[in-house]
Amino acid sequence: MTGSVFAASSVLDYTLNSIDGQPAPLAQYKGKVVLLVNVASRCGFTPQYEGLEAIYRKYKDQGFVILGFPANNFGGQEPGTNEEIKTFCSSKYNVTFPMYAKISVKGADQAALYQFLTGKQTNPDFAGDIKWNFTKFLVNREGKVVARFESPVTPQSAEITGAIEKALR
Repeated sequence: MTGSVFAASSVLDYTLNSIDGQPAPLAQYKGKVVLLVNVASRCGFTPQYEGLEAIYRKYKDQGFVILGFPANNFGGQEPGTNEEIKTFCSSKYNVTFPMYAKISVKGADQAALYQFLTGKQTNPDFAGDIKWNFTKFLVNREGKVVARFESPVTPQSAEITGAIEKALR
C-alpha cells in the first residue's frame, strides 16, 4: 500500500481519543444515529449541554448517541484541559454522553474528522467552515451526514428532534 492515501468515506472511519486519552473509534457507533457537536465550556451556547443531555437520554435506547468534541477555536472559550472539561461537564451539566479529547475544528491544525465534515468533496451537502461552538452534524445509521445545525439551533428544537426521529426510523 505504498503511497496510498487513506480516504474516509464516512465519519465512522475516524478514530480520535476519548476525553480520558484512550483511542475511541467512531466505528463503535456503526448502526446508531449520531449527533456530533463541537462544544465549549465558556460560551453563550454552553447551556445547550443541558438540552444535549436531555435528548441523549430521551433517544439513547433507540440507538442514538451524541459525541462531544471540545474545541478552543472560538474566542478562547474552551481553555481547559481534558480533565477540567470532563469535570465541568459532569459536575455542571451531568453529561453522560461520550466526550472526546479537545481538538481543533477549523484552521491549519483542524482535526481530520472536521476536515471531512466541512470539506466540499467529502460532505458536499453540509460542507463549510465551522462558524462557532455548538455546531451540530447529524449522521444516520450508515455513517452519512444527513443534517447540519448551526449554533443557535437548540438541541431540543423541533428541527433537531424531528431530524433525529426521522433518522431513527
